[in-house]
Amino acid sequence: MEKTTKDFFKAFPFAFNGILSVIRKERNIKFHLLATFLVVLLGLFLGISKTEWLIIVLIIAAVLAAEVFNSSLEGICDLLKEENHLDYQRTKFMRDASAGAVLILAMASVVIGLIIFLPYFL
Repeated sequence: MEKTTKDFFKAFPFAFNGILSVIRKERNIKFHLLATFLVVLLGLFLGISKTEWLIIVLIIAAVLAAEVFNSSLEGICDLLKEENHLDYQRTKFMRDASAGAVLILAMASVVIGLIIFLPYFL
């Protein structure tokens, strides 16, 4: 196997470790994972279409990825605060902006969920 291919596959454990670390450490991603579980169960129960599944999977991935990015940025803010003796206000914008990005996606996921699931109940 070529060296770059080996290096590519060696990166996977680090990525999975990052995801697991966020799940262990962050409360909000646990809520998103619970919501994911419930949405998948509802989708299976209602027999949603392939196109609806594609949309659901994409928005779930976007919300979870945003939460991981948000956790990463919060860690960077903590490091900056410690290393550079910055006060909380100096990193507040970054924290608030990244949390806002997650909120935008979470709200969009609720709207998408309503658009997809509501017709099954009406």
